[in-house]
Amino acid sequence: MYKIRSHDRTDTTERGTASEDGVTELVCPECDADVIYDPERAEQLCESCGLVVDAELVDRGPEWRSFSQEEKESRSRVGAPTTNRLHDKGLSTTIGWRNEDSSGKSLNTRQRELMGRLRVWDERFRAKSNQERNLKQALGEIDRMAAALGLPEIVRETAGVLYRRALEEELLPGRSIEGIATACLYGAARQTGIPRSLVEISDVSRVEKLRIQRAYRYLVQELELGIEPTDPTTYVSRFNSELTLSAESERVARDLLETAMSLGLHSGKSPVGLAASAVYAASHLTNESVTQQQVSDVTQVSKVTIRNRYQELLEAQADDEFA
Repeated sequence: MYKIRSHDRTDTTERGTASEDGVTELVCPECDADVIYDPERAEQLCESCGLVVDAELVDRGPEWRSFSQEEKESRSRVGAPTTNRLHDKGLSTTIGWRNEDSSGKSLNTRQRELMGRLRVWDERFRAKSNQERNLKQALGEIDRMAAALGLPEIVRETAGVLYRRALEEELLPGRSIEGIATACLYGAARQTGIPRSLVEISDVSRVEKLRIQRAYRYLVQELELGIEPTDPTTYVSRFNSELTLSAESERVARDLLETAMSLGLHSGKSPVGLAASAVYAASHLTNESVTQQQVSDVTQVSKVTIRNRYQELLEAQADDEFA
């Protein structure tokens, strides 16, 4: 039994229902002091005499602490967050592939057959229409290519949004699912500032480079994406790291590119080719020489392009110093 203190009266009720007078407080039945809750022991006890009023309470709050609204929302456990990486945004159930029960014991033959049939029907129900099956196939392809290229989740999410827009605008008739999905991934990588070259994209895609270019130009035009030209300096860190060059070499390569861009030499030229040439030139200027073949293997830019851009970068740097 509790005593409940209300604004107008004190009465005794079973496990404290709120009184009709508004805000109520639990009161110790022995000394009429306030009752407090001890979360460590899951007990309600009197703050004056220490009498345990109730024990073994269920703590319905989280076991973690949060210091901001964003942190609280990110840690909330109300199911997996929705994502554009899945055709149903992650709202449907999924039957796991492990043939084990909750205690980790293997299922018998009859149970395994039953679970196998349930998985088949679960997979069928998750994509009921042609549009859902199309979206499921495309997003799976995007996820596969992004994983092969080491692209982060934000790129995959953006690519999923682009593909959904293309599907809603009915841009797919007459074009392959793989081609549009690859173009969406290429565009998403550029939009998020983590670009990959067309050669790198085509290496992990099931579509040839020319078809990717056509699909990408079509998407940009129809969806009015307005993607800006790629900054060549965004490639420098990755190329520099793969060639195991120093931070000084990276700084010099960036300086070469910034000088070239200030003179307008990047206009109409491949940003990947410029970045590869800048890395090659910087390695020589810092006495960490690498061969054109090594740079070509890492950047997938031809040696002819590297040589041509290399000369242009050095001439631009010389002109800038004499100016």
